[in-house]
Amino acid sequence: MPERVLVTGGAGFIGSFLVERLHEEGFEVRVLDNFSSGSMRNLSRVQNFVEIVRGDVRNPRDLEEALRGVEAVFHFAANPEVRVGDPSEHFEHNIYATYLLLESMRRKNIREIVFASSSTVYGDAAKLPTPEDYTLKPISVYGASKLACESLISSYAHTYGFKGVALRYANVVGPRATRGVVRDFVLKLRSNPRELEILGDGTQTKSYIWIDDAVDATLTAWEGTSRGFEAYNVGSEDAIPVREVADIVVAVMGLKDVKYRFTGGVMGGRGWVGDVKHMHLDIAKLRSLGWRPKYTSREAVGKAAESLLKEL
Repeated sequence: MPERVLVTGGAGFIGSFLVERLHEEGFEVRVLDNFSSGSMRNLSRVQNFVEIVRGDVRNPRDLEEALRGVEAVFHFAANPEVRVGDPSEHFEHNIYATYLLLESMRRKNIREIVFASSSTVYGDAAKLPTPEDYTLKPISVYGASKLACESLISSYAHTYGFKGVALRYANVVGPRATRGVVRDFVLKLRSNPRELEILGDGTQTKSYIWIDDAVDATLTAWEGTSRGFEAYNVGSEDAIPVREVADIVVAVMGLKDVKYRFTGGVMGGRGWVGDVKHMHLDIAKLRSLGWRPKYTSREAVGKAAESLLKEL
């Protein structure tokens, strides 16, 4: 196994937990982050033990410095906004940045990359739970950009001998999260504990995975892939409706008689344009490597609400 690794976006939510785990496992870790959405606070536990490069994946000079002496890359830097926005942001931060990273790795003969992809690459899957070999038809620019990055990594694996791993994460929840439905509900209920606005028509169902389970899955997939390109679903065993997420958050906050107000949503009750209404991943492929999540979606949401209440 490589001894020196780079984590792009290592000051972000998932990235910072991954950095901590890699350090605990004995790796020499370097972080590359522009701190546009990440925070030095997220690295407070390990900042004296890892090297932190303040820079941007889109800057070749920053990549040159960050990749020096590295043997493997965990690519978690991205534009994290899943809702409708400027498509050029997804192109520049996700697709173009990944291309620049792969080219820099190729020139430096670094041949291992683990990529933070997303369940959104499947779009509106008719088959639930959805396996990795299901047709990929993203319905958002964000999902399309993640799929494009996967395709680039796959092409470099087959053309230049890279080992590429893509993790198609469900909704990862836990401390340090700066977006997502659990945080959204907690903040709304703190502002108004009598009424909760819920985007969509309330019938959306999704899978949620606790952050430690997601990090365990990431390392299992990396260690379990020997060559070529492999994509893995990373989720829990179940999927729950958004109304149940609200019920869990309300219970954790000790509230009663909260009125739910559904916005009705768009395009058939979605929370926003491009929102995948039903998401539940088949995790059999990753389970075949010996991994399984410790927590269900319900348990993960409850733990996330508890942790966020302590943070906010």
